[in-house]
Amino acid sequence: MIKVSAGTAHVLGLKQLKTDAPPTTAYLMAGEKCSRSCGFCPQGRDSQSRSDLLSRVTWPGFQMQEVVPRIAAAFQSGEIKRTCLQVVNSREAWLHTREMIAELTRQTDVPICLSCTRMDMARLEEMLAAGVERIGLPLDVANPELYSQIKGGSWSEQLAFIEAAARTFPGRISTHLIVGLGEREEEICQLLQRFTDQGITVALFAFTPVPGTALADRPPPPLAQYRRIQAAHWLIKNKLVRVEQMIFTASGRLVYLGAREQLRQWLACGRAFQTSGCPDCNRPYYNEKPGGIMYNYPRPLTEAEREQELAFLFSSLKTEPKEEEQCSGA
Repeated sequence: MIKVSAGTAHVLGLKQLKTDAPPTTAYLMAGEKCSRSCGFCPQGRDSQSRSDLLSRVTWPGFQMQEVVPRIAAAFQSGEIKRTCLQVVNSREAWLHTREMIAELTRQTDVPICLSCTRMDMARLEEMLAAGVERIGLPLDVANPELYSQIKGGSWSEQLAFIEAAARTFPGRISTHLIVGLGEREEEICQLLQRFTDQGITVALFAFTPVPGTALADRPPPPLAQYRRIQAAHWLIKNKLVRVEQMIFTASGRLVYLGAREQLRQWLACGRAFQTSGCPDCNRPYYNEKPGGIMYNYPRPLTEAEREQELAFLFSSLKTEPKEEEQCSGA
Protein backbone atom coordinates (compact mmCIF):
# COMPACT_ATOMS: atom_id res chain seq x y z
CA MET A 1 0.00 0.00 0.00
CA ILE A 2 1.00 3.60 -0.68
CA LYS A 3 -0.51 6.48 1.27
CA VAL A 4 -1.43 9.30 -1.10
CA SER A 5 -2.47 12.82 -0.14
CA ALA A 6 -6.16 13.46 -0.82
CA GLY A 7 -5.34 16.12 -3.44
CA THR A 8 -2.88 13.82 -5.19
CA ALA A 9 -5.45 11.00 -5.20
CA HIS A 10 -7.86 13.41 -6.91
CA VAL A 11 -5.36 14.33 -9.63
CA LEU A 12 -4.55 10.65 -10.20
CA GLY A 13 -8.25 9.75 -10.56
CA LEU A 14 -8.28 7.65 -7.38
CA LYS A 15 -10.61 9.90 -5.38
CA GLN A 16 -13.21 12.55 -6.14
CA LEU A 17 -12.51 15.86 -4.45
CA LYS A 18 -13.71 19.42 -4.91
CA THR A 19 -10.70 21.68 -5.20
CA ASP A 20 -9.77 24.94 -6.89
CA ALA A 21 -6.04 24.19 -6.66
CA PRO A 22 -4.87 20.67 -7.55
CA PRO A 23 -1.36 19.73 -6.43
CA THR A 24 1.42 19.98 -9.00
CA THR A 25 3.53 17.49 -7.02
CA ALA A 26 2.37 13.95 -6.21
CA TYR A 27 2.65 13.61 -2.43
CA LEU A 28 3.16 10.06 -1.11
CA MET A 29 3.77 8.84 2.45
CA ALA A 30 5.68 5.77 3.59
CA GLY A 31 5.05 4.34 7.04
CA GLU A 32 2.82 5.17 9.97
CA LYS A 33 3.48 6.28 13.55
CA CYS A 34 6.97 7.74 13.66
CA SER A 35 9.52 6.66 16.27
CA ARG A 36 9.89 10.35 17.16
CA SER A 37 7.27 12.44 18.94
CA CYS A 38 7.27 15.94 17.46
CA GLY A 39 4.59 17.94 19.27
CA PHE A 40 2.95 19.27 16.11
CA CYS A 41 2.83 16.05 14.06
CA PRO A 42 -0.15 13.66 13.85
CA GLN A 43 2.27 10.85 12.97
CA GLY A 44 4.31 11.35 16.15
CA ARG A 45 4.81 8.42 18.51
CA ASP A 46 2.66 9.94 21.28
CA SER A 47 0.07 11.58 19.05
CA GLN A 48 -3.60 10.68 19.52
CA SER A 49 -4.50 11.98 16.05
CA ARG A 50 -6.00 9.96 13.23
CA SER A 51 -3.40 7.73 11.61
CA ASP A 52 -4.28 8.99 8.10
CA LEU A 53 -3.32 12.61 8.84
CA LEU A 54 -0.18 14.62 8.14
CA SER A 55 -0.73 18.25 9.08
CA ARG A 56 -4.42 18.77 8.23
CA VAL A 57 -4.29 16.63 5.06
CA THR A 58 -5.75 13.12 4.87
CA TRP A 59 -3.71 10.35 3.22
CA PRO A 60 -5.83 7.41 1.99
CA GLY A 61 -4.03 4.19 1.03
CA PHE A 62 -3.89 2.55 -2.41
CA GLN A 63 -2.00 -0.33 -3.99
CA MET A 64 1.43 0.60 -5.36
CA GLN A 65 0.72 -1.05 -8.72
CA GLU A 66 -2.29 1.23 -9.10
CA VAL A 67 -0.59 4.46 -8.04
CA VAL A 68 2.77 4.44 -9.85
CA PRO A 69 1.43 4.02 -13.42
CA ARG A 70 -1.00 6.88 -12.77
CA ILE A 71 1.87 9.09 -11.61
CA ALA A 72 3.78 8.19 -14.78
CA ALA A 73 0.77 9.14 -16.93
CA ALA A 74 0.14 12.37 -14.99
CA PHE A 75 3.81 13.35 -15.37
CA GLN A 76 3.68 12.68 -19.10
CA SER A 77 0.55 14.84 -19.45
CA GLY A 78 2.04 17.67 -17.37
CA GLU A 79 -0.48 17.46 -14.52
CA ILE A 80 2.22 16.30 -12.11
CA LYS A 81 5.72 17.77 -12.27
CA ARG A 82 7.45 15.90 -9.43
CA THR A 83 6.87 13.35 -6.67
CA CYS A 84 7.57 13.94 -2.99
CA LEU A 85 7.96 11.01 -0.58
CA GLN A 86 7.17 11.81 3.06
CA VAL A 87 9.00 9.14 5.06
CA VAL A 88 7.93 8.36 8.61
CA ASN A 89 10.96 7.47 10.73
CA SER A 90 10.65 3.70 11.10
CA ARG A 91 12.42 0.62 9.72
CA GLU A 92 9.31 -0.52 7.82
CA ALA A 93 8.94 2.90 6.22
CA TRP A 94 12.46 2.75 4.80
CA LEU A 95 11.86 -0.69 3.29
CA HIS A 96 8.70 0.65 1.69
CA THR A 97 10.51 3.77 0.48
CA ARG A 98 13.13 1.74 -1.37
CA GLU A 99 10.36 -0.17 -3.15
CA MET A 100 8.57 3.04 -4.14
CA ILE A 101 11.73 4.65 -5.50
CA ALA A 102 12.56 1.52 -7.50
CA GLU A 103 9.08 1.43 -9.05
CA LEU A 104 8.98 5.15 -9.78
CA THR A 105 12.39 5.17 -11.46
CA ARG A 106 11.48 2.05 -13.44
CA GLN A 107 8.22 3.44 -14.81
CA THR A 108 8.79 7.20 -15.14
CA ASP A 109 11.37 10.00 -15.22
CA VAL A 110 9.40 12.16 -12.76
CA PRO A 111 11.80 14.02 -10.43
CA ILE A 112 11.67 12.57 -6.92
CA CYS A 113 12.04 14.42 -3.63
CA LEU A 114 12.25 12.71 -0.27
CA SER A 115 11.66 14.21 3.17
CA CYS A 116 12.51 12.59 6.51
CA THR A 117 13.27 14.17 9.85
CA ARG A 118 16.04 11.65 10.71
CA MET A 119 18.68 10.29 8.35
CA ASP A 120 22.40 9.56 8.43
CA MET A 121 24.83 10.40 5.64
CA ALA A 122 25.04 6.80 4.40
CA ARG A 123 21.26 6.57 3.91
CA LEU A 124 21.15 10.01 2.33
CA GLU A 125 23.79 8.94 -0.18
CA GLU A 126 21.91 5.68 -0.81
CA MET A 127 18.66 7.52 -1.59
CA LEU A 128 20.33 9.96 -3.98
CA ALA A 129 22.13 7.10 -5.75
CA ALA A 130 18.80 5.26 -6.09
CA GLY A 131 17.28 8.10 -8.11
CA VAL A 132 16.10 10.73 -5.62
CA GLU A 133 16.81 14.23 -6.96
CA ARG A 134 16.45 16.26 -3.74
CA ILE A 135 16.26 15.42 -0.03
CA GLY A 136 14.47 17.46 2.62
CA LEU A 137 15.97 17.41 6.12
CA PRO A 138 13.54 19.41 8.28
CA LEU A 139 14.82 21.64 11.04
CA ASP A 140 11.26 22.92 11.66
CA VAL A 141 11.97 24.86 14.85
CA ALA A 142 14.12 28.01 14.65
CA ASN A 143 14.96 28.22 18.36
CA PRO A 144 17.26 25.64 20.04
CA GLU A 145 15.39 25.50 23.36
CA LEU A 146 12.00 25.22 21.66
CA TYR A 147 13.41 22.50 19.40
CA SER A 148 14.31 20.40 22.43
CA GLN A 149 10.83 20.86 23.91
CA ILE A 150 8.83 20.31 20.71
CA LYS A 151 10.88 17.77 18.74
CA GLY A 152 13.36 16.37 21.24
CA GLY A 153 17.03 15.84 20.49
CA SER A 154 19.69 18.38 19.63
CA TRP A 155 18.97 21.44 17.45
CA SER A 156 22.67 22.05 16.88
CA GLU A 157 23.27 18.45 15.75
CA GLN A 158 20.39 18.56 13.26
CA LEU A 159 21.53 21.94 11.93
CA ALA A 160 25.11 20.67 11.57
CA PHE A 161 23.90 17.60 9.67
CA ILE A 162 21.79 19.68 7.27
CA GLU A 163 24.76 21.92 6.55
CA ALA A 164 27.15 18.97 6.15
CA ALA A 165 24.72 17.34 3.70
CA ALA A 166 24.55 20.58 1.71
CA ARG A 167 28.34 20.71 1.45
CA THR A 168 28.52 17.08 0.37
CA PHE A 169 25.62 17.26 -2.09
CA PRO A 170 25.40 20.91 -3.20
CA GLY A 171 22.08 22.05 -4.61
CA ARG A 172 20.25 18.87 -3.56
CA ILE A 173 19.31 19.60 0.06
CA SER A 174 16.17 21.30 1.37
CA THR A 175 14.84 22.03 4.85
CA HIS A 176 11.60 23.14 6.51
CA LEU A 177 10.97 25.99 8.93
CA ILE A 178 7.67 26.38 10.79
CA VAL A 179 6.50 29.87 11.74
CA GLY A 180 4.49 30.20 14.94
CA LEU A 181 6.14 27.84 17.44
CA GLY A 182 7.20 30.62 19.79
CA GLU A 183 10.40 31.66 18.01
CA ARG A 184 11.48 35.25 17.39
CA GLU A 185 11.07 36.52 13.84
CA GLU A 186 14.73 37.53 13.90
CA GLU A 187 15.74 33.92 14.57
CA ILE A 188 13.92 32.63 11.49
CA CYS A 189 15.27 35.43 9.30
CA GLN A 190 18.82 34.70 10.40
CA LEU A 191 18.34 31.03 9.54
CA LEU A 192 16.84 31.95 6.16
CA GLN A 193 20.01 33.89 5.38
CA ARG A 194 22.29 31.15 6.71
CA PHE A 195 20.58 28.45 4.65
CA THR A 196 20.44 30.57 1.50
CA ASP A 197 24.15 31.33 1.75
CA GLN A 198 24.80 27.56 1.75
CA GLY A 199 22.51 26.75 -1.17
CA ILE A 200 19.89 25.06 1.04
CA THR A 201 16.31 25.46 -0.20
CA VAL A 202 13.84 26.45 2.51
CA ALA A 203 10.13 25.58 2.62
CA LEU A 204 8.14 27.80 4.97
CA PHE A 205 5.16 26.41 6.86
CA ALA A 206 2.66 28.08 9.16
CA PHE A 207 2.14 26.13 12.36
CA THR A 208 -1.13 24.20 12.05
CA PRO A 209 -2.77 22.85 15.22
CA VAL A 210 -4.08 19.32 14.73
CA PRO A 211 -6.42 17.62 17.23
CA GLY A 212 -4.70 14.85 19.14
CA THR A 213 -1.21 16.35 19.01
CA ALA A 214 0.63 17.87 21.98
CA LEU A 215 0.33 21.37 20.46
CA ALA A 216 -3.33 21.06 19.49
CA ASP A 217 -4.30 24.03 21.70
CA ARG A 218 -1.66 26.40 20.34
CA PRO A 219 -3.05 28.92 17.82
CA PRO A 220 -1.61 29.30 14.32
CA PRO A 221 0.61 32.36 13.81
CA PRO A 222 -0.93 35.77 13.11
CA LEU A 223 -1.11 36.28 9.36
CA ALA A 224 0.84 39.55 9.58
CA GLN A 225 3.75 37.69 11.19
CA TYR A 226 3.72 35.05 8.47
CA ARG A 227 3.60 37.65 5.68
CA ARG A 228 6.64 39.45 7.13
CA ILE A 229 8.62 36.20 7.18
CA GLN A 230 7.49 35.31 3.63
CA ALA A 231 8.59 38.72 2.37
CA ALA A 232 11.95 38.41 4.14
CA HIS A 233 12.44 34.93 2.67
CA TRP A 234 11.71 36.12 -0.88
CA LEU A 235 14.09 39.08 -0.58
CA ILE A 236 16.86 36.94 0.93
CA LYS A 237 16.68 34.06 -1.54
CA ASN A 238 16.59 36.45 -4.50
CA LYS A 239 19.61 38.33 -3.07
CA LEU A 240 17.72 41.62 -2.88
CA VAL A 241 18.14 42.23 0.85
CA ARG A 242 20.34 40.55 3.47
CA VAL A 243 19.27 39.93 7.03
CA GLU A 244 21.94 42.35 8.22
CA GLN A 245 20.01 45.14 6.47
CA MET A 246 16.69 44.25 8.13
CA ILE A 247 15.60 45.93 11.34
CA PHE A 248 14.05 44.19 14.33
CA THR A 249 12.72 45.40 17.65
CA ALA A 250 14.39 44.39 20.91
CA SER A 251 11.84 41.56 21.15
CA GLY A 252 12.88 40.24 17.73
CA ARG A 253 9.91 41.39 15.61
CA LEU A 254 10.73 42.35 12.03
CA VAL A 255 9.74 45.98 11.45
CA TYR A 256 11.77 47.24 8.48
CA LEU A 257 12.74 45.56 5.19
CA GLY A 258 13.60 48.62 3.12
CA ALA A 259 12.10 51.64 1.36
CA ARG A 260 8.40 51.18 0.59
CA GLU A 261 8.56 51.88 -3.15
CA GLN A 262 11.53 49.56 -3.64
CA LEU A 263 9.75 46.80 -1.73
CA ARG A 264 6.62 47.28 -3.82
CA GLN A 265 8.66 46.79 -6.98
CA TRP A 266 10.39 43.66 -5.64
CA LEU A 267 7.23 42.05 -4.24
CA ALA A 268 4.70 43.14 -6.87
CA CYS A 269 4.59 39.72 -8.59
CA GLY A 270 3.09 38.15 -5.45
CA ARG A 271 5.34 35.08 -5.54
CA ALA A 272 6.60 35.80 -2.02
CA PHE A 273 3.18 34.74 -0.74
CA GLN A 274 3.00 31.47 -2.69
CA THR A 275 4.12 28.08 -1.38
CA SER A 276 7.90 27.91 -1.02
CA GLY A 277 10.25 24.95 -1.20
CA CYS A 278 11.25 22.58 -3.99
CA PRO A 279 10.35 23.49 -7.60
CA ASP A 280 6.70 22.79 -8.53
CA CYS A 281 5.66 22.11 -4.91
CA ASN A 282 2.42 23.94 -4.14
CA ARG A 283 1.03 21.89 -1.17
CA PRO A 284 -2.61 23.04 -1.54
CA TYR A 285 -4.37 23.55 1.79
CA TYR A 286 -1.61 21.91 3.81
CA ASN A 287 -1.73 24.80 6.30
CA GLU A 288 -5.17 26.13 5.36
CA LYS A 289 -8.85 25.30 5.35
CA PRO A 290 -10.64 26.06 2.06
CA GLY A 291 -12.23 29.45 2.49
CA GLY A 292 -10.04 30.24 5.51
CA ILE A 293 -6.83 32.23 5.97
CA MET A 294 -4.50 31.59 3.05
CA TYR A 295 -0.99 31.33 4.46
CA ASN A 296 0.63 29.80 1.34
CA TYR A 297 -1.12 30.49 -1.95
CA PRO A 298 -0.94 27.27 -4.04
CA ARG A 299 -1.25 29.23 -7.31
CA PRO A 300 -0.32 32.64 -8.73
CA LEU A 301 -2.16 35.49 -7.04
CA THR A 302 -4.71 37.58 -8.88
CA GLU A 303 -4.00 41.29 -9.28
CA ALA A 304 -6.52 42.07 -6.52
CA GLU A 305 -4.89 39.53 -4.19
CA ARG A 306 -1.43 40.94 -4.88
CA GLU A 307 -2.55 44.47 -4.00
CA GLN A 308 -4.38 43.22 -0.92
CA GLU A 309 -1.39 41.28 0.39
CA LEU A 310 1.07 44.10 -0.26
CA ALA A 311 -1.16 46.58 1.55
CA PHE A 312 -1.54 44.15 4.45
CA LEU A 313 2.23 43.55 4.63
CA PHE A 314 3.04 47.27 4.53
CA SER A 315 0.55 47.96 7.33
CA SER A 316 2.71 45.83 9.66
CA LEU A 317 6.06 47.35 8.64
CA LYS A 318 7.51 50.75 9.43
CA THR A 319 8.16 53.28 6.68
CA GLU A 320 11.39 54.41 8.35
CA PRO A 321 13.34 52.79 11.19
CA LYS A 322 13.35 54.41 14.63
CA GLU A 323 16.45 55.09 16.64
CA GLU A 324 15.65 52.48 19.31
CA GLU A 325 15.49 49.73 16.69
CA GLN A 326 18.65 48.14 15.37
CA CYS A 327 19.81 46.31 12.28
CA SER A 328 20.18 42.57 12.81
CA GLY A 329 23.68 41.72 13.96
CA ALA A 330 24.46 45.31 14.99
